[in-house]
Amino acid sequence: MRTYLLLGMACLLSACVSTPLPKPDPSLAWVDLETQTGRLVMAERLDHQRMTDGRYFQVSPGSHELMVRFDYEVFIGGMSQFSNPQERLCYITLNYADFQPGQRYRLQARSLGFNAYARLYSAEGKVLAQERLVNCLP
Repeated sequence: MRTYLLLGMACLLSACVSTPLPKPDPSLAWVDLETQTGRLVMAERLDHQRMTDGRYFQVSPGSHELMVRFDYEVFIGGMSQFSNPQERLCYITLNYADFQPGQRYRLQARSLGFNAYARLYSAEGKVLAQERLVNCLP
């Protein structure tokens, strides 16, 4: 089962890599996605609407709700279990009320043990918003 999951993720990621990102629309705000502690963070929903390209958000000025999918591994138990980490899938929602046209933002998802977090940063690195809701499986 794990092999099929990894194969599916590889296919999904290879499809994303082969398609270039569109040019940012200067009348919209652009949100890059990043993680340093997880495997994958992808745009899932913008204002309750499913995204067609999970590599970024491009939003109109004003207030929006962003939901990302965040996949990461958790190591549990004694030394014998460190070779088989448990995979976690989380959906993280955050709101930000003041997206500006032509601006770039960065949404960073991270994990600490079984907990997942997300923050939205300005281009200057200032924290603008953090997660409002986190739902994880298993």
